[in-house]
Amino acid sequence: MPPSSTNAELTSSTLLASSAMSYLDDIIGAAIFDLNGLPKEYFTTLESTNMSWVQTIFQALGLRSLLMSSLQLEGFHHATIEGQDYFAVIVKQRTQYTALLLRPTEDECSDQLLKWIQSFQTDILKQHSRFRAT
Repeated sequence: MPPSSTNAELTSSTLLASSAMSYLDDIIGAAIFDLNGLPKEYFTTLESTNMSWVQTIFQALGLRSLLMSSLQLEGFHHATIEGQDYFAVIVKQRTQYTALLLRPTEDECSDQLLKWIQSFQTDILKQHSRFRAT
């Protein structure tokens, strides 16, 4: 007997919730930038208190701005920067850029991860016990 649409929806939402918790567990740092690329907030964890990676993100956003203005490009949605021990994903949201420093995973920059980050509410970081605003 094929699964009903209700069961399929339940399974799908359960998988999404499971992925969301996994993604949240993989975040070891976060930086929020305004739409001009200027830093607004930083969040660290005990695992990574070094914020030097934010400088790289700041430079990437500056490069994005330069390329978009000089080449008349539109539609920047995300960028990925891979490091030796971690990787960072920068995503443009409606009112800001959100950059997350993540532990390496098998699907480092999957569509599912990007969609999750695009809808990620950064207020979660303020309320979560693992994160400290700096």
